[in-house]
Amino acid sequence: MGEIEQRPTPGSRLGAPENSGISTLEHGQKPPPTPSGKLMSIKIQMLDDTQEAFEVPQRAPGKVLLDAVCNHLNLVEGDYFGLEFPDHKKITVWLDLLKPIVKQIRRPKHVVVKFVVKFFPPDHTQLQEELTRYLFALQVKQDLAQGRLTCNDTSAALLISHIVQSEIGDFDEASDREHLAKNKYIPQQDALEDKIVEFHHNHIGQTPAESDFQLLEIARRLEMYGIRLHPAKDREGTKINLAVANTGILVFQGFTKINAFNWAKVRKLSFKRKRFLIKLRPDSNSSYQDTLEFLMASRDFCKSFWKICVEHHAFFRLFEEPKPKPKPVLFSRGSSFRFSGRTQKQVLDYVKEGGHKKVQFERKHSKIHSIRSLAMQPAEPNSEVPKQAQQSASLTLGEGADSPGGQSCQQGKELKVSTEECGPHQSPALQKSPVGNKKADGAIKATMEEEEEVVKDRTQQSKPQPPQPSTELSINSQGGAVPTSVILSPNLSPDTKQASPLVSPLLNDQPCPRTDDEEEGRRKKFPTDKAYFIAKEVSTTERTYLKDLEVITSWFQSAVSKEDSMPETLKSLIFPNFEPLHKFHTNFLKEIEQRLALWEGRSNAHNKGDCQRIGDVMLKNIQAMKQLAAHLWKHGEALEALETSIRSSRRLENLCRDFELQKVCYLPLNTFLLRPLHRLMHYKQVLERLCKYHPPGDADFRDCRAALAEITEMVVQLHGTMIKMENFQKLHELKKDLIGIDNLVIPGREFIRLGSLSKLSGKGLQQRMFFLFNDVLLYTSRGLTASNQFKVHGQLPLYGMTIEQSEEEWGVPHCLTLRGQRQSIIVAASSRSEMEKWVEDIQMAIDLAEKSSGPTPEFLASSPPDNKSPDEAAAADQESEDDLSASRTSLERQAPHRGNTMVHVCWHRNTSVSMVDFSVAVENQLSGNLLRKFKNSNGWQKLWVVFTNFCLFFYKSHQDNHPLASLPLLGYSLTIPSESEDIHKDYVFKLHFKSHVYYFRAESEYTFERWMDVIRSATSSASRAHVLSHKESHVY
Repeated sequence: MGEIEQRPTPGSRLGAPENSGISTLEHGQKPPPTPSGKLMSIKIQMLDDTQEAFEVPQRAPGKVLLDAVCNHLNLVEGDYFGLEFPDHKKITVWLDLLKPIVKQIRRPKHVVVKFVVKFFPPDHTQLQEELTRYLFALQVKQDLAQGRLTCNDTSAALLISHIVQSEIGDFDEASDREHLAKNKYIPQQDALEDKIVEFHHNHIGQTPAESDFQLLEIARRLEMYGIRLHPAKDREGTKINLAVANTGILVFQGFTKINAFNWAKVRKLSFKRKRFLIKLRPDSNSSYQDTLEFLMASRDFCKSFWKICVEHHAFFRLFEEPKPKPKPVLFSRGSSFRFSGRTQKQVLDYVKEGGHKKVQFERKHSKIHSIRSLAMQPAEPNSEVPKQAQQSASLTLGEGADSPGGQSCQQGKELKVSTEECGPHQSPALQKSPVGNKKADGAIKATMEEEEEVVKDRTQQSKPQPPQPSTELSINSQGGAVPTSVILSPNLSPDTKQASPLVSPLLNDQPCPRTDDEEEGRRKKFPTDKAYFIAKEVSTTERTYLKDLEVITSWFQSAVSKEDSMPETLKSLIFPNFEPLHKFHTNFLKEIEQRLALWEGRSNAHNKGDCQRIGDVMLKNIQAMKQLAAHLWKHGEALEALETSIRSSRRLENLCRDFELQKVCYLPLNTFLLRPLHRLMHYKQVLERLCKYHPPGDADFRDCRAALAEITEMVVQLHGTMIKMENFQKLHELKKDLIGIDNLVIPGREFIRLGSLSKLSGKGLQQRMFFLFNDVLLYTSRGLTASNQFKVHGQLPLYGMTIEQSEEEWGVPHCLTLRGQRQSIIVAASSRSEMEKWVEDIQMAIDLAEKSSGPTPEFLASSPPDNKSPDEAAAADQESEDDLSASRTSLERQAPHRGNTMVHVCWHRNTSVSMVDFSVAVENQLSGNLLRKFKNSNGWQKLWVVFTNFCLFFYKSHQDNHPLASLPLLGYSLTIPSESEDIHKDYVFKLHFKSHVYYFRAESEYTFERWMDVIRSATSSASRAHVLSHKESHVY
């Protein structure tokens, strides 16, 4: 009887590293020696229906053949694929990678082995390579044609429309119908032809790579995606089908899923003759018996399915390849079969380390030339930034819609992305067809999981641009009744559209030689007075502030007007209080820019002396701003009213959720409602710097001091509201990232810190996300779900809790023991500084809880009981991916992806951030032009850069409505380049995280120091005591 049981080893209990052995295509390691001897020829049928013959030694293990196929395809992520063939009993089985091929394929001349997808990940964004996604798309196409992937007509038509787009390009009705007549993608295709053509019309401008991504985005939501049914019977003799997926074992009746047993609930899998047995973990809430039994057609069918389950469990659940069992001395009991190869985690780690070389590949069925996108990055923390020597791109862009108001997206403008020869390799040109209409330019962001920058959009400029380091391409997501909310993976295709904090396929590092000399010449013409640069900072940040106001007054108002989902009382509370502010600050910006023009000598005015000042303009406008104080008081009320209405209206909730997925909404929507309050702090900071710079006798000093007094009075009046609303906004933002909570936002609850810690359990050290409030500490895990949310696993009330360092007791660095009244946990931080931050904040929160009236009520929707034994607690702590992702089959009811929030940045960078840090970040916001250079490039690229929310957002110019890319700075180091880096320019600072290096160049010493100050606040948070004293001195 074969069996697999999940038992932690003594070393793994403490998170001890183990040798992962040799894995497929493992970087820096050699495969086992291939046996010599007679060669045998084996025919492999590829996913594009071509056949290739491979010659391998007869005694070679199956792994040699699979490696040969992957090497032939230049496939990096070959671990997701397998080889299947009919054995001598005509049962389709997978090629065992450890057994000799000759013992498995008895008559190789008469057998065709199929190369197919074996492991379907829960999220296609985990596939880092465009070639991998292309092969997955071919598998989906094959499954559709064979009737394995069943779905409704709308979904089928939408899937086929993306296949057609990837094969013949942009919509042409005659070509479409001719192509569909020659190619049958699904049985009864004729009835769907009109729908397919209609959907294809919406994909204009979409590249084959983007079509693959959209195809997988839709397919993965279907219930039968990646499912291979195995006929069986239950104990009552009812005919059913068994299947295995990344989440566990599934039970189907026909094509309908009737049950699921996720890996966390399964204790042991085994088979005995024709009986397949599932032993479940004890669960008092479950009606199932301890062991479930299913009867299959024969022992061979049963053993085949058991092997597939063993492999799926190992691939998706284990950190590394399981070690072989020691051979028995006398008798063997059970099967010796084990999973061989890299686990999914090892594959992701390998790709993120950049241990591979990207190459071209050909799409057999596509009439459009395609290359593996060299500008794409792995979605993991160590992904490499595109190298100058590899590829650069030039972009000719059509003019796009600039506002939701009157401008319409011009059609017929051609969007081209061509590659230039920048090294030893040459890449074919890649051309895109006309950009679609405004409707097709849908509100879809692309979010990536793990590292650098993220593409948010293509720019809209009517004139041809000089070569830009950009490979932005449009992703149209309109699918009729199926608007897909897409999370894009880092190197998916030449474009991504959601604000993610993590990876950027966009800003490819192409040199811009002209910027060096021209910018140097311009820089020399600028005034050198520090007051000028302070005034210029007012101007640049005012531009960003106006764009933020337009998110509410223009974009959000336009979205609300299209749907009757917002109550009139709420509309009258939000928009009438923002429009006067927008009008006022538009005029304010004009006055500042006119003054700067005089200051720089760009005006014909003769008397320049009185114009080299800014205090009078600030004083005049701040006094006028006091007349708008009534509107500012309403913003906190508007935020509360909006969140209250969202709770009571599903339609409004969907409207706001969809709006947050739009490109212009680069921050959480409720953050924009607080922007006017934040702007007051910026004015106050600027005026403090001006007063500090000017001597008391200076003509501008008196006006600056008077303006400072006026703005300080307003800040003091709004201080309480600001603190309350920031906490309220943060709680609601966290609520979207957490599942398993009934009422996170309750009166009196205050957010303190969130971050990643390792929790010690029976399975060793496991990464968990912790959320600290003034009354409770939550710990969560990030499930592999469509929504990327964190599932709450437990809560520790702070009342009566003690905290102690326990490194020596457990032998784990930076280890803490948190002892609650009913439960204790052991956690470890990533560094000593992180541990000290947590200790300080947890102790402060415990003190606050002790001073309160007593223990707070539990608020988790389904929290595990706190009075568990350690073994039970460890079992309860297991992740339940199936609970998180089960039965999301309706394309019309998709959950939004949340892979771009600060919670996810902390998770991937293994760090933490506190509410104090968030409050300081509100003060430290900055905008302006910077020149940027990559590590291996020669030229500097000019970008408009906005720093806010611990993140740099990149624009081509300040006129753009949405950022091209973003770079979250948590975890990054900020330094000055050394002599050995050969920069030789003034005012340059360096940002680096692991292997990722960026250089930024400011225009003056003042702006250089300002960028250093604000970025330092995001890359290294100050101690709580220092920050609090700083904030008190600023009356905030």
